[in-house]
Amino acid sequence: MALMPKRVKYRKQQRGRVRGKAFRGNTVAFGDFGLQSLEPAWLPARTIEAGRVACTRSAPEAKVYIRVFPHKPVTSTPAETRMGKGKGEPDFYAAVIKPGTIIYELGGVTEEQAKFAFNRVSHKLPFKTRLVRRRHI
Repeated sequence: MALMPKRVKYRKQQRGRVRGKAFRGNTVAFGDFGLQSLEPAWLPARTIEAGRVACTRSAPEAKVYIRVFPHKPVTSTPAETRMGKGKGEPDFYAAVIKPGTIIYELGGVTEEQAKFAFNRVSHKLPFKTRLVRRRHI
């Protein structure tokens, strides 16, 4: 079941560009370990789901938290269509990821299990990531 918004104000959105670092959502808040992005990217809803499945299968006893949501509609025109005729229809939804954003979090596991699970997940993601720990103050 791919993530997507229940309703949107506008069906189509301009692409924009991903600039700067993440100042929100850049610390581990819910679990003990987090998977942090190191590059800017769009993360499709299908990829978020694939990462979740990989995480739950490689660490079944862990509590998995997904920290990103695909709000951005990405449009495309059908193959072999001539130029013109306007903007294409929404094809999929993507999450806009800035460097430093925490994508997934894991709770209730050891560091070795988290490393193993996040290694499996990071192979599915289109950008470089790293494992971060929760800061206990």
